[in-house]
Amino acid sequence: MAQTRITDHKKEEIRDAADIVDVVSDYVKLKKAGGAFTGLCPFHNERTPSFYVTPRLGIFKCFGCGEGGDVFNFVMKMEGVGFVEAMRSLAGRYNIELPEEESSESADAQTQLVEGIYHALRFAGVYYHQTLAAEDSAAAARDYIGRRGLTAATTRKWGVGYAPDAFDAFYKHALSSGINETYLHEAGLIKYSEQNQQVYDTFRGRLMFPIFSPSGKVIGFGGRIMEGGKGPKYINSPQTKVYNKSEVIYGIHMARNEIRKHDQSILVEGYMDVISLWQHGVTNVVATSGTSITPEQMRRLANYSPNLLMVYDADNAGQNAMLRGLDVALQAGLHVRLMHLPDGEDPDSFVQQFGAESFINYTRKEAKDFISFMVQHAEDKGEWDDPMSRKQVVSRILASIARVSDQVLRETLIGHLRKMTGIGERALYAELGSLAAAVRQEEARAIDRERRAQQREMQGGAPHPAEGQFQNPGSGGASAPAGAGVPRTRPVQVRRPAAEKEIIRLMIEHGDGMIYYVGNLIGPDYFTDPELRQFYEAITACYEQEIPATIEHFTAMEPPFPRLVSEVFIEQFAVSEVGNAKRSRSILRDTDPYATARGAVKSLALQYLSQQIEQVNQQLSYAGEDERSELYRSITELRKTRLQIEKSHADALYPAPDEMP
Repeated sequence: MAQTRITDHKKEEIRDAADIVDVVSDYVKLKKAGGAFTGLCPFHNERTPSFYVTPRLGIFKCFGCGEGGDVFNFVMKMEGVGFVEAMRSLAGRYNIELPEEESSESADAQTQLVEGIYHALRFAGVYYHQTLAAEDSAAAARDYIGRRGLTAATTRKWGVGYAPDAFDAFYKHALSSGINETYLHEAGLIKYSEQNQQVYDTFRGRLMFPIFSPSGKVIGFGGRIMEGGKGPKYINSPQTKVYNKSEVIYGIHMARNEIRKHDQSILVEGYMDVISLWQHGVTNVVATSGTSITPEQMRRLANYSPNLLMVYDADNAGQNAMLRGLDVALQAGLHVRLMHLPDGEDPDSFVQQFGAESFINYTRKEAKDFISFMVQHAEDKGEWDDPMSRKQVVSRILASIARVSDQVLRETLIGHLRKMTGIGERALYAELGSLAAAVRQEEARAIDRERRAQQREMQGGAPHPAEGQFQNPGSGGASAPAGAGVPRTRPVQVRRPAAEKEIIRLMIEHGDGMIYYVGNLIGPDYFTDPELRQFYEAITACYEQEIPATIEHFTAMEPPFPRLVSEVFIEQFAVSEVGNAKRSRSILRDTDPYATARGAVKSLALQYLSQQIEQVNQQLSYAGEDERSELYRSITELRKTRLQIEKSHADALYPAPDEMP
């Protein structure tokens, strides 16, 4: 696949036009912080923001996992594409025309494969939409859309289409148009029969709903069977290099800015619910793309707003699905309200019959916090009057509260539950403590699974399919398409805290004076990465034994030290010599290494205090009344200290080397 040749002048034009805050805001909820913006990092899970965007410099940086770069790097990492495809994406977004000259330069195999998949998906989206609009075979699909009330403008805006009810009609059309078969297969658009490896279309005789990334790229499809058709009512694209069901939120490309504006997302069940509500003017609406609610989906929604309204169908299946998703949403830090519509109604039918204003008014009147909703749900099912059933409902509510990490909110919810049930706080807190312990064990197991997967990845081992790898579809004896058998998602990497790596680098590069300086400011407890903590202790041990703590010394040691030396001293985003040559003034690293050290120590101190606060919060979950007041005092002092450090410049917090004893 040839690449478009883009001049340096055109690259700079794209860079100047692309507002990095605007681009990053598609994925991260940013808050102004002085001359920068901050938010929760999209590249690793965190509760305290360590991700910064600096518009003046046009860069982003996470001080938790170390990821950083410019607007091109951000698009490349988030969408899994190469540099050229990232430029194409940004150029299209900001209406910059790119030349069509071709070059023989080839991208690396993985980047080329991803870009080929995107190309195949775009082609498929156009094909399905044109088939719906013009082909006689799509008449029944057009009638169905008409009965559901979708206008031509809405159908066009959402790219709704139709896959012909034919064995390989799309496949033949794509091949005749020059689309590579490998890309069609890797995009999940075609399959191979098990017996004779004959190619057939994945989607046949279905109304097609393109699924878009937040930036508006087609990444997959959902297909609804037409009346009289055979098979499941809905099927979705399989996992691919660009489509991960557990991460995708249907409609987010249209809703992201509306969610920010309304400070609330509305989560519904199906594609038609989203499109119908949007057409009627309810624009902050999304769905989970035909899957159960996942933690990653909820974390992504939380980037746009902390407030979530769940509106599922009124039948038992819809209500049960909503309650199953509740815990996932709460654990992601969302403030959840629930609502069910009148019997027999879904969001699509309701808004068509009564209009958007009635829908909004109904949500304001009927939406409830999850405790009130679950009590009402139990009353409607006749479970609230029976003592044993009521006890089970209360335990179910407490299990949901145990997922809430915000201590103040958890306290408020317990008070609300006490008022609704009449059960004393002591009894409620006693059960909550055991439930919270179970939740922490569950989280610890999940972290341990991820850590083992990371270790296997670093050792060259393949992860178990359940941990992110897919199996090549039945290919018999034929050779598999390029890219088959590799992980579908981005490779798992151990991302070590940048400030911790920086401290290690400074101590080794600048020797005894720096080791003495840092060693008097922080200890090993300030390190969250166990291997970097071990490295810190080894460096201070060298100092005490008067052994030079050099790169050569640690490279010659047993693992993990040689690998850690490589990680610490080989940086992805170093100051470029070429870039310095173009500037009138060079950017020098460590002009004042002790100033660099003070900045890194400040980051570690804030990280350490946040950990201490979290530990006390966990103790509060199962502490008795006598202990709670003391724990509250501890949290208050820790928060005051953290706030003081946050507001102070590192130079004011820590003495200069010549001021130390």
